[in-house]
Amino acid sequence: MFDSPLRHEEMISIEDFQKLDIRIGTITSAERLEESKKLVKLTVDFGVESRTILAGIGKTIEDVETLKGKQAPFLVNLEPKELAGVMSEGMILATSNEDSPVLLTPVTEVNPGSKIK
Repeated sequence: MFDSPLRHEEMISIEDFQKLDIRIGTITSAERLEESKKLVKLTVDFGVESRTILAGIGKTIEDVETLKGKQAPFLVNLEPKELAGVMSEGMILATSNEDSPVLLTPVTEVNPGSKIK
C-alpha cells in the first residue's frame, strides 16, 4: 500500500462503493424544526418521487428558504431514521469549512434523480 495523507484507516472495495446510491435531488421546500436548532426538514424531488430528508445544517444557514430550488447530492439508499419525530429518508452530502456545513451543487442543473457514478 502507498502512503498518502488521504489514506483512511479502513479502505473499502469498489463493490462497497457501488452499494451507495447517490443521486442529485432538487430541494422543493425547506423548514426549520422547532424541536432542533440544527435540523432542517427538506422536501427533495428525485424525479420519480419526493422524499423528506433531515439535514444538520440549520446553525449555519440563516434563511433556509434560500435552499429552495437548489440541487445537491443525496444518499438515497440509507436506512430511514426518525429524528426529532420526523422520518428522514436519506442524507444530504456536504463538506465543511471551519466546522460550517457547505452544500455541494452541480455546476449546471441536471435532471432530478441523476445518479452519481
